[in-house]
Amino acid sequence: MIRKAAWATVLLLALAACSPKDDPSLIVASGHVEATDVRISTKVGGIVKSIAVREGDAVAVVQEVARIDPVDINLALETARADRDSAAAELRLRLAGAREEDIAEAEAQVRRAEADLDAAHKDLERMQGLMEAGSGTVKGRDDARTWRDLATAGLDAARDRLRKLRAGNRPEEIDAARARLGAADARIAQLQQQAVDTILKCPVSGIATERLVEAGELVSPGAVLVVITNLADAWLTAYIGEPDVGRIRLGQEADVTTDDGQTRKGRITFVSPKAEFTPKNVQTRDERIKLVYRLRISLDNADGLFKPGMPAEAHIRPAGGQP
Repeated sequence: MIRKAAWATVLLLALAACSPKDDPSLIVASGHVEATDVRISTKVGGIVKSIAVREGDAVAVVQEVARIDPVDINLALETARADRDSAAAELRLRLAGAREEDIAEAEAQVRRAEADLDAAHKDLERMQGLMEAGSGTVKGRDDARTWRDLATAGLDAARDRLRKLRAGNRPEEIDAARARLGAADARIAQLQQQAVDTILKCPVSGIATERLVEAGELVSPGAVLVVITNLADAWLTAYIGEPDVGRIRLGQEADVTTDDGQTRKGRITFVSPKAEFTPKNVQTRDERIKLVYRLRISLDNADGLFKPGMPAEAHIRPAGGQP
C-alpha cells in the first residue's frame, strides 16, 4: 500500500509538470492585452460644472460622469416658450377671423379717411384760387398738396384693412401662422434635449482611465471629457509566423497567460489576411524584421483581471489536430 501511494504521488507530480503549455505541438503567439476605450464627449458646449470621476475609479452603466452648466440653455428655453405663446395666440386670432366690432371700427376709419381727403381737396382748391388771385403763396399750395397726398394714402390703407377684415384670413396666412407655431415647438424640443444632454452618463461599466478636463473649463460640442476602459471587452493582440497561420481557424479556443502566471480562456476572432512586419515593441531586431500575421483573441475578462498593456502568450492547439 505504501509503495502504491508513493507511485501515485510521483505520477501526479509528473502530470503537473507536464502542463499543456509544454506541448511542442501547440502554437505560441505573443502580444499585449488591449480593451475597448469609450470616449465620453459632450453634445453641447458650455462651462463644465462638475466631473464626477477620477482616473482609476470604477464606473457603472448610466452613472453620471460629468455635467455641463445649463444656465444658457435654460435662458434660451424661456425665450423659446415665450415665442411659442406668441405664435399660438396669432394662430388662434387667424382661425377665429375678424370680430364684428373690428369691422365696424374699420368702417368708421374709412369714413374718417374719406372726410379727411374731402377736406384736403377743398383746401387745395382754395389755395390754388388764392394763387390765381395773387394773394396765395407757393408754400401754402405745396402744403395743401402734401396733405391731399397723405389723406389719399390714409384712405387707401383704411379701405385695404376693411377689405381684409371682410374677406377673412387667407388659407396661406393661416398656414404660415401654423408653421410658425410648429417651428416654435421644434425649438423648445431641441432645447429640452440639449438640457438633458448637459448630464453625461457612462454607457458601459469600466474604469476611468483618462480625465481630460476640470470643472470651470469651457468646452465645445464634441469635446471628450472622460475616457472609460471597458475591461469586460478585452482581447489579446498577438502575432504568429507564416508557418503557423494555416494551422489555426476563427473560433478556436486558446489559453492566454500573462507574465505573472494568470490564465484566461480566449477565442480567436480575427486573423489578418495579410502579413506585416513584427511591431517595433518586440525586443530584438531579428524578430522585428520577420513577417507575421496579427491575431485577435477575445478574452473572458468579466472580472477585469487582465489590464490593457499586459504582455501575454496565447497557446493554441492546431486546428483539426494538424502537427
